[in-house]
Amino acid sequence: MNSLIKLEITRALRNKKFLFFSVVYPSALFLLIAGGADSTTKVGGTGLTLPTFFMVSMASFGALTAALMGNSERIAKERESGWVRQLRLTTLPGRGYVLAKTASAAVISLPSIVVVFAVAAAVKHVRLDAWQWLALTGAIWVGSLVFAALGVAIGYLASGDAVRPITMILYLGLSVLGGLWMPTTTFPGWLQRIASWLPTHAYAALGRSIELGDAPHAKDLAILVVSFLLFAGGAAWLYRKDALKA
Repeated sequence: MNSLIKLEITRALRNKKFLFFSVVYPSALFLLIAGGADSTTKVGGTGLTLPTFFMVSMASFGALTAALMGNSERIAKERESGWVRQLRLTTLPGRGYVLAKTASAAVISLPSIVVVFAVAAAVKHVRLDAWQWLALTGAIWVGSLVFAALGVAIGYLASGDAVRPITMILYLGLSVLGGLWMPTTTFPGWLQRIASWLPTHAYAALGRSIELGDAPHAKDLAILVVSFLLFAGGAAWLYRKDALKA
């Protein structure tokens, strides 16, 4: 399984298009949104300034991109090319394949987080305590496992032709409704209630609570844990179902 993880990481790092959208693009969006903002005006209902608010949003968005987009399309293509069928002939167990895909996606998501933080600190002079930087990095990195598992599930659910539109719909929907591109406090009340139950909303809320020096809300942690179990369980079931067809 370790060899497969190394292979997946190497393949991803060689994909310049993937690296652009998962590492460079979130930082560029941060500068576009927060570049002209001052360091005192706060986002309504959050207690955070605009740079600190969107730093977590874009770091989460970058990790989401790396974990979700990379896994779903790659797995769907590997199924069609016969690569997954070849792996089943080796000693690698099914759960090892799923875990390898999830773990490699999480590793690849780390640069997107670090780059956004570095840009925010250098350009917008965002300052946090050392423990907050470490806690933010760890929380967003571990939280990306939720979306890595979702990417694996989509990869086994959709065909090579359908995987991209399905992934894009979920990717954009979760990003916008989860409050990664704009504060959910600007949404109508009924939409805010829906957004509060999305894993992306809980994901960003985890980081923002660290910025405020508060403990994470139990609801947000529960949403992330349940989402991971559902996505990982769905991925494992779809893998077994796909194996029966082979």
